Amino acid sequence: MSASAVVTGIGVAAPNGLGPTAFWRSSLRGSSGIRRITRFDVSGYWGKIGGQVDDFESSRHLQGRLLPQTDHMTRMSLVATDWALHMAGVKSGEIPDMQLGVVTAATGGGYEFGQRELAKLHHHGPDHVSAYQSFAWFYAVNTGQISIRHGMRGPGAVVISEQAGGLDSIGHARRLLRDDGARLTLTGGIDSSLCPWAWVAHQISGSMSRNPDPRSAYLPFDGRAAGWVPGEGGAIMVLETPESALERTGARIYGEIAGYAATFDSKRPGRPSGLQRAIELALEDAGIDPADVDVVFADAAADPDLDAAEAQAITAVFGPYGVPVTAPKTMTGRLFAGGGSLDVASALLATYWSAIPPTINVTMAAEYELDLVTETPRYGPVRAAVVLARGRGGFNSAIVTREFRGVGR
Repeated sequence: MSASAVVTGIGVAAPNGLGPTAFWRSSLRGSSGIRRITRFDVSGYWGKIGGQVDDFESSRHLQGRLLPQTDHMTRMSLVATDWALHMAGVKSGEIPDMQLGVVTAATGGGYEFGQRELAKLHHHGPDHVSAYQSFAWFYAVNTGQISIRHGMRGPGAVVISEQAGGLDSIGHARRLLRDDGARLTLTGGIDSSLCPWAWVAHQISGSMSRNPDPRSAYLPFDGRAAGWVPGEGGAIMVLETPESALERTGARIYGEIAGYAATFDSKRPGRPSGLQRAIELALEDAGIDPADVDVVFADAAADPDLDAAEAQAITAVFGPYGVPVTAPKTMTGRLFAGGGSLDVASALLATYWSAIPPTINVTMAAEYELDLVTETPRYGPVRAAVVLARGRGGFNSAIVTREFRGVGR
């Protein structure tokens, strides 16, 4: 069996588009999904804007029996999974259920569901709390619900490393194909924490932007950068062996997950950059040189120190202005466990459509020495891309995506 892993289906729920086509068109237009939060009353909070998925109506896509037992993030994950499987042309029963795996990423689970049930407990007593509270809030719930819905009885896992988790889940799913006998895995992450309970935690973190203007609140690599904007959404992908994909007539291969690496930053002073090491290891895993990379999708923290560290890591590997860099999450906000997987989806779409989406609203500070793609797309072949993500606490991850040229190339 080939060690390669290819992506044949992509399901997207993003603040600027549902489904890969709408999301990609919005991204190339530079259309932002960051706006004032309407999911709950934000008048009592200093943070008032975020990347909210406005046009998702779960009752249009899911059976009624699923709605009372699922959080908003799980509903989006289930629907995105349905879309990804449909796009990949995977039919029920054509792959043995023990060879079907699920690996998702999460940050904290179903915040909105948990808050609602805690309110019932506080106001009405324990008899009014839903029995589904026992799992609907749990960070592993998306993996479980996807597995049950599609009869996937192979290996399953959940990865928790905040923003880096969206990449780590894909890296782990690729390993299952290579080492554990799986033929197909569903992987990625969709996150949502737009409710008062989670919003308080975001504010307490100290790194969330206080700027109420959606056009200037989230400005990575800009001299005005003063924090990130939270958002919801992400991507679920069908990842499979090339042999499995090529068995299905007409299966579309968007690209290959060619390399992956994860490192951890120590708090001890003087230690080398873990992010730089993750890039180098991912390139080594993919068997390519920095000169082979056509674009880097940046983590883009919008914190001056973190932006400087990321720019330094990129220039150390690729050289000053050595590779186009983009941060399309300026149109969505940071999506926590969903952010990395959405950037991987963007990288695959960039390869498929030969275009790099822009970083909007940003005027790059000169000291970063990056070839930042701003305001308008950059067109041309994207044969290989590097996607970066960092999670709070020191997590670093890098994935290399590449155009697929066939088995045994």
